[in-house]
Amino acid sequence: MKKLQNKSGAIIANMAKAVTTMNVNSACMCFAHQPKLPETAKKLRKF
Repeated sequence: MKKLQNKSGAIIANMAKAVTTMNVNSACMCFAHQPKLPETAKKLRKF
């Protein structure tokens, strides 16, 4: 049971990092609002 929790936790963490990386490298299509990103997320930028 503990192995399953560790594996699923690692998978969720990797997916969260991938989604955050995609979010940091894109801009909001609406001109009205794009929320501020935390400084730790800005470190994931590719440009």
